[in-house]
Amino acid sequence: MNKYYLNYLDQLESEAIHILREVAGQFERPALLFSGGKDSITLVRLAEKAFRPGKFPFPLVHIDTGHNFPEAIAYRDNLAKQLDEKLIVRYVADTIKEKKLTETKGKFASRNALQTYTLLDVIEEFKFDVCIGGARRDEEKARAKERIFSVRDEFGQWDPKRQRPELWNTYNGKIHKGENVRAFPISNWTELDVWNYIKKENIDLPSIYFSHERECVVTQDSQLVAMSDFVQLEASDVIVKKQVRYRTVGDMTCTAAVESEASHIDDIIREISASRMSERGETRIDDQVSEAAMEDRKKGGYF
Repeated sequence: MNKYYLNYLDQLESEAIHILREVAGQFERPALLFSGGKDSITLVRLAEKAFRPGKFPFPLVHIDTGHNFPEAIAYRDNLAKQLDEKLIVRYVADTIKEKKLTETKGKFASRNALQTYTLLDVIEEFKFDVCIGGARRDEEKARAKERIFSVRDEFGQWDPKRQRPELWNTYNGKIHKGENVRAFPISNWTELDVWNYIKKENIDLPSIYFSHERECVVTQDSQLVAMSDFVQLEASDVIVKKQVRYRTVGDMTCTAAVESEASHIDDIIREISASRMSERGETRIDDQVSEAAMEDRKKGGYF
């Protein structure tokens, strides 16, 4: 009798599908947070494998800051239409007006932290009891602290001391009234795993993940931030035209590009294999505000 072996990508895929089905089985009103970034795109492919030929048991939800890359927004809309799945979009700009919130000031002012208010509002609007996201433990040390099922209190806040044990792939989704859960099916994946899976599945991606020419502002830390209407230029700013790509996709004001000639997935995989810096560590300006920037945002309700 021949033995059946799963390679490591098959094992990761199997675990993620199991988690997605656990979410669908344990919760009444799930949602999948979808931004048009590579991790949420990977989640959508996994959801197809978990639930097709039926419809997804959850809508796709995007919290739109208004500072997104146009390529990612176009991809988001096209994919939702292609899949014929419900897409719910809520805008941070609307929340700022309704709640009279104060935006951060400065050259690279970001609405990233203000997403929390819009996310909590959409959870309340649709009574979502779990939000599925593409966060991974290798991205940032605060994310490494979270379980796959991460319980949030009635205010959407995360308490690192309230983490539940997850032994033998058993996930406890029991919550009290008002609480909700953030579920991370690809928590155990690495950036390299995601790219190898994208290659294996031949998944189409927004063009910004591949090398292209773009005008960029050089920051004081020598990072390259795309020119846009959201960047407040100063007379001393240096503008350069470079061949760049993006390792991660957030707001245009807080996500730096990396110089790259990688125009194919194999080139990107070689780049990542040789890199000694995480994608967020190299490119996310908002994570560098303080040593605990991400953890502080998560404690306040950030995804």
